[in-house]
Amino acid sequence: MTSDARKVPSGRLARLGVFGQLAAGVAGNVVAEGARRLARGERPQMSDLLLTPANAVRVTDQLSRLRGAAMKLGQMISLDAGDMLPPELTQILARLRDAGSIMPPAQLEKVLAVSWGANWRRQFRRFDARPVAAASIGQVHRAELPDGRVVAIKVQYPGIANSIDADVDNVATLLKVSGLLPAGLAIEPLLTEAKRQLHEEADYLREAAQMTRYADLLADDPMFVVPRPLMDLTGSQVLAMDFITASPIESLESAPDDVRNRAMQALLALVLRELFEFGFMQTDPNFANFRWQAATGKIVVLDFGAARAVPPDVTSGYHALLSAAFRGDHAGIRQALIEVGFVSAAQFAHHGDALDRIITVVLAQISRPDAVADDFDFADRSFVEQIRAEIPQIAADRANWHIPPAEALFVQRKVSGTVLLAVKMKARLPLTAMVAPYI
Repeated sequence: MTSDARKVPSGRLARLGVFGQLAAGVAGNVVAEGARRLARGERPQMSDLLLTPANAVRVTDQLSRLRGAAMKLGQMISLDAGDMLPPELTQILARLRDAGSIMPPAQLEKVLAVSWGANWRRQFRRFDARPVAAASIGQVHRAELPDGRVVAIKVQYPGIANSIDADVDNVATLLKVSGLLPAGLAIEPLLTEAKRQLHEEADYLREAAQMTRYADLLADDPMFVVPRPLMDLTGSQVLAMDFITASPIESLESAPDDVRNRAMQALLALVLRELFEFGFMQTDPNFANFRWQAATGKIVVLDFGAARAVPPDVTSGYHALLSAAFRGDHAGIRQALIEVGFVSAAQFAHHGDALDRIITVVLAQISRPDAVADDFDFADRSFVEQIRAEIPQIAADRANWHIPPAEALFVQRKVSGTVLLAVKMKARLPLTAMVAPYI
């Protein structure tokens, strides 16, 4: 987390001004880079000029300043793209995961006074003004109640809830104007769903209810710890909960192999339970939402603003997809991908050979010796280049770009994020045995 305190633009005009500065800066970089390339005798494409490192840095810095919906969308891009983006761009976008600046003390004081009244400090023995975490929607403070109980207080940035619709629309406009999206691509359903989810995330009373539901579901699971809310201190823009001492999940990287594998097996098994047993999922796999207690060997799960029910049709679609994959049914995978909505029939009609080669690569991974022996090595990413080689021709066909249904995207976000963490941890897991009970 950065140490800088930067006031969050809370008014609509102020936030619109930031987008204006962003657009102007990006345009200036495009002109300058275009001139340099023309001077070298090149004829650059507009998309090449827009996706320069300088513009990526400018976008991430400005979205970090705005926080809220704009920063959240950037975080989703950086996490969901996984191995498919160029490494340089992935590294730049990943800065958004830790880029949240903090509110200046005066702005924090004002927010808490609105929620708890002018004399709010009397409710605490101690309240640390310096936050322990800062993210896209709010920042978290450590506090101590008069009875000595330590709690975590999540405080929402001012103006965030009221700016969601405008922020999402402004980001969409930037994408459209830039020419990065085809003019005929219907992104409105996805934008509508993104707005709905972000409004839900900005409602801390709703998150408190989702946190309680999740804590109840995992109450008997020895691998997980979930905080519970303190409702007498919780409102729509302030969420009070248990403070649970733990380290970043990345600290597991230095743990012994058996410890890392046990933890990652628990996290991947949790995704399967969410999808096939609970019908309810915490869909934000940002690494900061999982923490590690080395002393107890438990994983702390945080942030339930994006927790949501999994529609039955999405569950059945994943069931069909996994069943086909683990029985080596190439045609079944094709059909399941279309039914879930990850790939369109038009894409298979125009790029069936490339998509079939991708499916063949995936099937080869599932059937490789270590997978059959129930010791799947997530660190082996040698196949990624094979898949990446097939992407450009599909991506270049802008007339047949396709956006999957939002509900499936949110679930896949959790699946992909958990797999990325397993890769980071170099986990070796009994993948076949884990999936078998559900297919």
